[in-house]
Amino acid sequence: MAVSLSQQFAARFSRLGFALVLTSTFVSFASAQDPGPLPSGPPPRTKAQPPPQTQTYHTDAPPQRIHSPGDNPITNDPPSIPPEEIIKRFAERESEFKRERDNYTYTQTFSIQTIDDESGSPDGEYRMTSDIIFTPDGKRFEKVTFAPPNTLQRIMLSQQDLDDVRNVQPFVLNTLELPKYNVTYVGRQQVDELATYVFDVAPKVIEKKQRYFQGRVWVDSKDLQIVMTDGKAVPDIITKNNENVFPRFRTYRQNIEEGFWFPVYTRADDYLHFHSGDVHIRMTIRYSNYKRYGSTVKMGTAREVK
Repeated sequence: MAVSLSQQFAARFSRLGFALVLTSTFVSFASAQDPGPLPSGPPPRTKAQPPPQTQTYHTDAPPQRIHSPGDNPITNDPPSIPPEEIIKRFAERESEFKRERDNYTYTQTFSIQTIDDESGSPDGEYRMTSDIIFTPDGKRFEKVTFAPPNTLQRIMLSQQDLDDVRNVQPFVLNTLELPKYNVTYVGRQQVDELATYVFDVAPKVIEKKQRYFQGRVWVDSKDLQIVMTDGKAVPDIITKNNENVFPRFRTYRQNIEEGFWFPVYTRADDYLHFHSGDVHIRMTIRYSNYKRYGSTVKMGTAREVK
């Protein structure tokens, strides 16, 4: 049955993220796919394209945007270097990218809607905009700038969803995370103007209270960095009194700084399967106004100057 937000969950909405909760007694957010082997074919196309390029990015690099693979097939052509070497090198690039992104401020706009399939219109929505900025002493924090009243009634957000918005939707497969995953070369695909390598990614072992990405990543053959991801957060969490399931999503990146592709748009349009019935949801996360903060200063050994 439908439930309203408790004070406990209302307090959580001040933090950015999402996980939908639907219950008979108490239920959380869900996805239309179960964890398991990924399909051998290309991921399903989303109907909506990423938003037009209207954000202002404070960098010198010319902006590039990928949209979707379109109808271009994935070929089984071998890569120019061994797949193991590509994986090693893009994981190293992802580590560099993570450090680089930690030096940027940006605006994050999150929206989740439940959809009435009879009318095709939203019947509930949660929306929040926040600035990811730094304090004067250099500590990173999130400042909520816009949060209209929440009207979600059929679902709620859970802590896992909040964590997924921060860590899974902008998925970074760096050298620290790589040992946790099986990464399999699929082939090559032309995505807009980019030639990409395609890899399937799945966790080797799912440990308790840990969140993972399972799906597909596209790696630019030039920069050897992830430029798009399509998949879901795993595992779904199903207990006797709780159903916490998660949607399939696609995250697009853009060349904000030369050689580094930053997340700019995440979209999900999926059905969350609960025992009490399916719930159609749409979710978007937009990242805009990237701006480098401060500068890096290296201190050498002190010496006397005469």
